[in-house]
Amino acid sequence: MSTTDWTRRTFVKNAAAAGVAAAAAPALLRTRPAAADAAGTLALEKIALANARVFDGRTLTEPRTVVIDNGRIGVSALGARTIDAKGATLLPGLIDAHVHLEDVSTLEQLTGYGVTTALDMACWPPSLMNSLRHRTGLTDVRSAGIPAVAPGSLESQLPGFPQSELVTGSDQAGRFVAARVAEGSDYIKLIVDTPGLSQDTLDALANAAHAYGKLVMAHATSSAAVDEALLAGADMIHHVPLDIALTGTTAARYAAGRRVSVPTLTMMEGFAALGIPGLSYAAARDSVIALHQAGVRILAGTDSNHKQGIPVQPAFGTSLHHELELLVQAGLGTVEALQAATVLPARSFGLYDRGVVTPGCRADLILIDGDPIADIRATRNIQRIWAGGIEYAPAA
Repeated sequence: MSTTDWTRRTFVKNAAAAGVAAAAAPALLRTRPAAADAAGTLALEKIALANARVFDGRTLTEPRTVVIDNGRIGVSALGARTIDAKGATLLPGLIDAHVHLEDVSTLEQLTGYGVTTALDMACWPPSLMNSLRHRTGLTDVRSAGIPAVAPGSLESQLPGFPQSELVTGSDQAGRFVAARVAEGSDYIKLIVDTPGLSQDTLDALANAAHAYGKLVMAHATSSAAVDEALLAGADMIHHVPLDIALTGTTAARYAAGRRVSVPTLTMMEGFAALGIPGLSYAAARDSVIALHQAGVRILAGTDSNHKQGIPVQPAFGTSLHHELELLVQAGLGTVEALQAATVLPARSFGLYDRGVVTPGCRADLILIDGDPIADIRATRNIQRIWAGGIEYAPAA
């Protein structure tokens, strides 16, 4: 299905969402950094970005006007303040499909590099994640909350990990998933490792998550762990093996099961550079090559984190631009790499109000110098950023 087909089908739904957003605007106006009207009430500014070449999911359009209206992509430029983009490239806000949020400063770093949506893959306690949601003008977030971890595993030994939430067997799967759903987790994360959760437990957790209508994320950094994640029916497998590259046969299993890959090559590159025997970045890169050749959907994620006990800590925001470069080096075309950080993660996570520059969608936008289809490194040349229609200064 083409990006154009998808955007046509969702136009009406997104336009309706824009109406809902308009109705809710008074509550948002209190915190939006916009101009005040005569009564002193903050008012959203309507903006028309003229002469922008828009990435439409496949190519760059001829220069055109894109309207930002009440935090969404609008239709009419009537009454808008015009900004001349002078032929610069307008991208949808980028989506990082694998981060570990810490505090508001991590949101600010992400926003400053044009990452307007971040998909957190482990964050605790729940109150921390709740404090980072719905931050007007900053990166919008979703989270797995506390991941499913076995006692004695490496993850269970991270500082502060809630020991009461360790999963000891398949009989605890229902309780664990129910607790995460109650806390507001948007999807369920399983740590697949050795030592780690048994196959029966992984299967039970995945089944319980799917019963709640939740997507299942699997952490798998070895070829054996990938096999377990596939058997469990994980919807998305994060990371790629550092020990042995995925074979064409295994990549075909991803494709047949419509599994999604989030390789996090930035993180794999970092771990391989530590010099640990048996870990090879070539295995990770060749795995992405195999997955790409098999037609597997690949998303851009970085594993950005500031976690104690993790020896590799990709920087928030800027590392996503590096991830795009690594994906291109691993065989993705530049258009595919851009899709991996825009429309594809939006579709994969059911976030149909973003990832494309279409009326009704969130006004998450990045204006850049250069042509990222000709050179993916152009995504780093950020002129301006809008997160939910609010302009944010690019990182210095």
